[in-house]
Amino acid sequence: MTVERDAVRAQVLIVDDEVDHAQIMADALRRPGHICTVVHGFNAAAEEIQHGCFDVIVTDLVMEHQTSGLEVLRLAKQHQPDAETIMVTAHGDVPTAKAALQGGAYDFIEKPLDLTVFRNLVHRAAETVAQRHAIHRLQDQVDSSFGFEGIIGHSSAMKALIDSIRQVAPSNIPVLIRGESGTGKELVAAALHKHSKRADKRYVTFNAAGQAESLLEDQLFGHMRGAFTGADRDREGVFEYADRGTVFLDEIGDMPLSMQPKLLRVLETGDLVRLGSNETRKIDVRFVSATNRDLKTACAEGKFRDDLFFRLRGVELYIPPLRDHRDDIPALVHHAIGKYCGEMGRARPQITGPALMRLVSYRWPGNVRELLNVVHRMVVTSQAPMLDLADVPEEVQERDSGDHGGGAASLGGIGLDKLEKEAIRQTLSMTNGNREQTAHLLGIGERTLYRKLKEYGLR
Repeated sequence: MTVERDAVRAQVLIVDDEVDHAQIMADALRRPGHICTVVHGFNAAAEEIQHGCFDVIVTDLVMEHQTSGLEVLRLAKQHQPDAETIMVTAHGDVPTAKAALQGGAYDFIEKPLDLTVFRNLVHRAAETVAQRHAIHRLQDQVDSSFGFEGIIGHSSAMKALIDSIRQVAPSNIPVLIRGESGTGKELVAAALHKHSKRADKRYVTFNAAGQAESLLEDQLFGHMRGAFTGADRDREGVFEYADRGTVFLDEIGDMPLSMQPKLLRVLETGDLVRLGSNETRKIDVRFVSATNRDLKTACAEGKFRDDLFFRLRGVELYIPPLRDHRDDIPALVHHAIGKYCGEMGRARPQITGPALMRLVSYRWPGNVRELLNVVHRMVVTSQAPMLDLADVPEEVQERDSGDHGGGAASLGGIGLDKLEKEAIRQTLSMTNGNREQTAHLLGIGERTLYRKLKEYGLR
C-alpha cells in the first residue's frame, strides 16, 4: 500500500542523530509532498519544538541518552499539543517504545525501516491531525453561526445574553447569573472568564450548596497547621488558589447566613484570614456567582444579606428557560446530534420534521440540560439513518400540561410557521446554503423546501 496522491501534506520534524538515516526518512516523506525539518540531536529538537509548528514529529528513541526520544515526546506534548509523535526504535528498545505509547506517542516503528510502511504511518498521523483541526474549525463555525462559546441560540433573548457577556467579560465587575436549573449558567460563567483579561489565570468553580458551614469556610478560606484536629499542614482555600483569576460561586443562594459577612469582606476589600490564623492575606479575584433562587425574596425574608446581594450583583445576567426561546431548539438539536455522534464515531443521522416539532413543542422543565440528555439517548439507542418520532422518549411524546391545550397548534404561543421558518433558516446556515443538504436534514423534498423559501422570504 502506498501513499495516495491526494494525501495530507504535513509539516514534519525528524529527529535522529544518525545523519544518513535522518536523510533517508526525509527523502521518503518529501516524495509524497510532506515538508520536512531535520535535526540531529535533542537540543536542536528542543529549539524547533519550542519555536516551530509541526503536525508530525518523528524521533529516534535513543540518541545522546537512552531517554532522549522520551524527552522529545515530553516536549512535544508540552509545546506542540496538536502534533502526533512517532518513535523510531531498534528491536531491543521495543518495550521502551511501547511505554512511550502510554505517554502519548502516536505509534512506533522498528529499524530497519520499511519506507512504504513508514510513509503510510506518517500519513495516518497527519490525517489524524488534519481531522482534529477540521473538527475544531467546524466547532468554531457552529459557534459563530449558532451561538458563542457553546451557548447555542439565535433568538433575540439569547443574542442579547451573548452581547452582554461580550460587553461585561473584559471588566472586573462581579456578575450574578440568574436562571432555572439546566439553563447553562456554568457555560455563561466560563465564557465570562475566557473573554476576560484574566483568561490566562485560573478559573475555579465552587458549589455553595449542601455543605457543612465549617467545611465550607475551610474550603473557601483555607487553614493553618493545627487549626483543628487533622490539620497537619497549611492549606490555601479556593480564593487564594484562584488569586488573579476568576471564582465561579454556583448556588450562591444556598450560602449559610453566618458565612455571608466573611464573603462580603473578601468582595469589598480582597482581605481573607485562614482558619487558625490572625494574618490578613490579600487576594485579587473576579467573582461570578449563579443562583436559581429569587435573592430579592430571600433578602426580604432575612435569609440573604442585602449588602452581599448588591455587591454580588454588579451586573446581573438572566438566562431564560428553554420554553421561552423555543425557536432555538432546532439549532440545539442539530448541535447535540453532531456532538454525540462525533463522540461515538458514528455517521450523523438526520431528524424528521415530526420528531423535531415534538422536541420543540415539549415544555422542557429541565431546560437545555434535559434536551441534551434526550438527544443523547436518541442518538445512542437508534442506529437508523433517520431519527423519527418513534425515537423520541416516551416522557417527551406525552403532551405535558404546560401546553395548556395549545399543543401542536401554537407550541406555547409560538406559531408553527415561525418555528418552521427558524428551523429552515438555521439549517440553511449550518449547511452554508446547500439546499439539497438542508432538505435532507429537515426530512422534506427539495421542491417543498424551494416553495417554503419563497413563502418565508428566505435565501
